[in-house]
Amino acid sequence: MRVAFVGKGGSGKTTLSALFSRHLARSGAPVVAIDGDINQHLAYALGLDEDENFGAPPLSSHTGDIKDFLRGTNPRIASRDAMIKTTPPGRGSRLLRPLGDDEIHSRHVRPVDGVPLMVTGAFDESDLGVACYHSKLGAVELYLNHLVDGPGEYVVVDMTAGADAFASGLFTRFDLTFLVAEPTRKGVSVYRQYRDHAAEFGIPVAVVGNKVAGEDDLLFLKEHVGEDLLAYCEHSSWVRAREQGRNQGELEPHNSHTLRLLKDAVDARTKDWDAFQRHAVEFHLRNATAWADRATGLDLAAQVDPDFRHGPAALTAQV
Repeated sequence: MRVAFVGKGGSGKTTLSALFSRHLARSGAPVVAIDGDINQHLAYALGLDEDENFGAPPLSSHTGDIKDFLRGTNPRIASRDAMIKTTPPGRGSRLLRPLGDDEIHSRHVRPVDGVPLMVTGAFDESDLGVACYHSKLGAVELYLNHLVDGPGEYVVVDMTAGADAFASGLFTRFDLTFLVAEPTRKGVSVYRQYRDHAAEFGIPVAVVGNKVAGEDDLLFLKEHVGEDLLAYCEHSSWVRAREQGRNQGELEPHNSHTLRLLKDAVDARTKDWDAFQRHAVEFHLRNATAWADRATGLDLAAQVDPDFRHGPAALTAQV
């Protein structure tokens, strides 16, 4: 099951992404965490030392190789140059399993505090003034488009801040999106934006309140978020100690309970492969019309395989 954490910058979505990924890993579940935020702090939130290198290449540094691997023998995709970030899989494409024995996972995954992690890569000097961060996220979109995950398997993505997450079709690739909201007017304004955009495509959103300091904060969230408020986190001395490089005790009982509620909410979702593929095709066609046909000189609508059905059956057919 795929999970995204979104929210206003500074809301704590990276911290919640790390806590939830660690919670899943500690439960023994297969989990892959992906840092898809421009700030690239998830590894450090998981416990990597600030002066330590992540040690595995970012996905964005090998996008061409990833395209070559995923397109496989799909006759609709002639080359890596013809494949864009939204190109959906078809017959002949290589599909992935979470933490499968393939070159993408073996090259790009590194465990941090027991959590298998992949990163998109940070902006570097060559990007400044010539590229937007969504160019880095293309490899993540391709990865999720070709992934076949099932119940009890988890992919957790720390997304870009605010409504910027809607600048690509990536927001439709998740079974459940957790919006992290502080009990402030700015915090809930991002929630309203995300709720309205997601509703257009039937994307489920659940709100996780964060930095709740008392009853007034909780009442504020309930007033402005209503039934979308799934759970909330209180101020955490344990998290602050970790951020200061100290390890002490265990996460507070209330916050641990919140993580269990999040997992229960994800596990209650039913995977809808038809909707997933429909969204993938829709956003591919949007991109083809808006810019990609012109950029590649191709009719990229032809990359859509109308007879392809995503999901476990497609994975079985591949074998």
